[in-house]
Amino acid sequence: MGERGNHLKLSTRTRLIAVALLFLLLAACASSAERTARATVKPAQDRQTAPVFALKDMNGATVRLSDFRGKVVLLNFWATWCGPCKFEIPWFIEFEQANKDRGFAVIGISMDEEGWAVVKPFLAEWNVNYRTLLGNDIIGQLYGGIDALPTSFLIDRDGKVASMHQGLISKSTYQNEIQELLSAQPGDGSRPAVAPVPAGAK
Repeated sequence: MGERGNHLKLSTRTRLIAVALLFLLLAACASSAERTARATVKPAQDRQTAPVFALKDMNGATVRLSDFRGKVVLLNFWATWCGPCKFEIPWFIEFEQANKDRGFAVIGISMDEEGWAVVKPFLAEWNVNYRTLLGNDIIGQLYGGIDALPTSFLIDRDGKVASMHQGLISKSTYQNEIQELLSAQPGDGSRPAVAPVPAGAK
């Protein structure tokens, strides 16, 4: 019994040590992930002005990126057939609701070739609460060529690209970046001139 009892005590102690080590490992990974998420926002001096565009929303109204100057914008290229996009959309709905009064906006740009015929029912089914526009190859090329969906850009209050993400990333990465940009003050007013809208981007 004594030997068996010692064996049981040893097994219990081993499990506790393993659990403790696992907890420390997860905590370290979380801390590392948080630092990485924070580091993905470019320093202000390294940011480039986001390409301007003018696209139609579901009501036929023209929406320009310049309409959102002074706000932090999450610009998301997506499609109704894109599986990873469907993971992100509920997050974006939440971000829009939680931060819209702080000068934040989500803009979704659908790359569906079928157009509004498939996009409108999708938006209604998912109760999307942010502005959604219909994209095309021209807007894709303006943003460096959209080779994979989803692709998202976070644009600061001065209209400059602060970060870019291709593919599905964590919700916390978006949250950290959004909060960092919302906490920052706009530039001193010496913003670059707005470039003309390229032909065909309307």
